[in-house]
Amino acid sequence: MRSARGKLTGHHATYELALPDGRILRTRISRPVDATVYGVSLWDHILRDQLDVTEDESWSCAKDGRQPERSPARAEPENALPLGVVLALKRELGLSEDELRTITKDDAVARLDEHWARG
Repeated sequence: MRSARGKLTGHHATYELALPDGRILRTRISRPVDATVYGVSLWDHILRDQLDVTEDESWSCAKDGRQPERSPARAEPENALPLGVVLALKRELGLSEDELRTITKDDAVARLDEHWARG
């Protein structure tokens, strides 16, 4: 069973949960000074964006101890171009969006190397 680590700093408690796919989910719980309660939209945001669960999965976990089935993190495509390379190709070589979609990583690096070698 996975467990979350918690740390208290001031009025905030931060919890982290390491997932098998390498992601670390984080949520921070603040304790408002005026004892107000959180609204529905904030809870929706926490469940969806910080905990990666639906409301039903959250209640099932809290009531029955059932671990939620989280979708794995999207894997980066094997031949994805790093952002710095994309920006250099656009700025230095003037490549279009269509050209960037079809160029391989090896070709992109070779074209930049050749461009920079020429000065």
